[in-house]
Amino acid sequence: MGKKKKLKAKVNALKARLAATEAALAGAAKAAPTVSPLAPDAFPKLPVIAGARFATAMAGVRYGGRTDVMLAHLAPGTVMAGTFTRSATRAASVLDAQAKIGAHSPEGAAILVNSGNANAFTGAAGDRSVQAIAGAVAERLGLPAARVFTSSTGVIGEALPHERITAALDTLADALHEDALPDAARAIMTTDTYPKGASASVTIDGETVQIAGIAKGSGMIAPDMATMLVYIFTDAKITQSVLQSIVARGTDASFNCITVDSDTSTSDMLLVAATGASNAPLIDDMTSDNAKTFAAALNGVMLDLAHQVVRDGEGATKFVEVAVSGARSDADARRVALAIANSPLVKTAIAGEDPNWGRVVMAIGKSGAEADRDRLSIRFGPHLVAYQGQVAPSYTEEIGASYMEGQELVIGVDLRLGVGAAKVWTCDLTDRYIEINADYRS
Repeated sequence: MGKKKKLKAKVNALKARLAATEAALAGAAKAAPTVSPLAPDAFPKLPVIAGARFATAMAGVRYGGRTDVMLAHLAPGTVMAGTFTRSATRAASVLDAQAKIGAHSPEGAAILVNSGNANAFTGAAGDRSVQAIAGAVAERLGLPAARVFTSSTGVIGEALPHERITAALDTLADALHEDALPDAARAIMTTDTYPKGASASVTIDGETVQIAGIAKGSGMIAPDMATMLVYIFTDAKITQSVLQSIVARGTDASFNCITVDSDTSTSDMLLVAATGASNAPLIDDMTSDNAKTFAAALNGVMLDLAHQVVRDGEGATKFVEVAVSGARSDADARRVALAIANSPLVKTAIAGEDPNWGRVVMAIGKSGAEADRDRLSIRFGPHLVAYQGQVAPSYTEEIGASYMEGQELVIGVDLRLGVGAAKVWTCDLTDRYIEINADYRS
């Protein structure tokens, strides 16, 4: 009997281990993100940016077996510009970068980013972590600490194990390479289902200027600069003040015009680094043709990355443009557009492919912007849905339902009160969003 009991105990133990293994595999399969149906077919080919090198490493900040730290090393003379979240609970790295961004130095610069831990709401310990990382990077690369910018993304409220990051610095420094920007895009991902990159090439006075950028963002996305982490690199020669002005204006027309879930992160940051390695002339006048040419190219990269973030919205299956015109002011148009884009009722109707235009009417009314029920019109793509206070005579539910089956949708509103206009980009709200965020810390 004793032997039988022991054998039975062993069998039960093996069964328990097998069950645990199966559960772990099932959990891993559940946790593994399904690539968004709105994702690009492939990661774009990014140009080499002279004066910029990149590296990634597995530091084990939160998870094992994945790259979670990226380092960018920038040549002497690099100019830095940036925009940052206006959250009242900004992370330590955001506050540190804000304090550094306006200064110019002939020395090089560096950016270090970790995923898995946001180092936000971590008190004085968070500040010490930022200083420890910046100091270690500065020493390893021969830079002043004032020229090292750090970012963190991930779980809020947990102390950052910064010693794991500093321990990886030799690996990072030895691996720096001009072709490694795509790897950096992957290292900064959290709930993202695909890495995000965009680029542009522009000619200024007969010389080529290259721009390449990466971004991360999928949830906790709402317009308040910059609703994500974004890093853009260019070899343009440009003064810090002009670059900062271009970046600020471009942010308002791109990253501040997207929303996934109306929640603004504590850690949002956009950094643009201009190495000055191009043979193009110096851009030092905001009103010059060269500045306008460069700004148009940079703004295009920013808008591309912003749209990719929405397309990777947690659980998203639809990419939605909300276009508002005829408002008393651009500000009023923006209020209406955001009210529609952020409405859970509108977003869930879109997820269910339900052309419930009454929810759009509701959102217009609650926005706080001036509106006249009997003057405004609503369109779903090319289809006039509502006009002069009632449903349009030409509209049918079948038309609306058929339109809602598409992956790319436009909701148009004309308030017919003025010339104010705005566009905002959002996505639908599905049960997958709940699954991702209910298990986020698991």
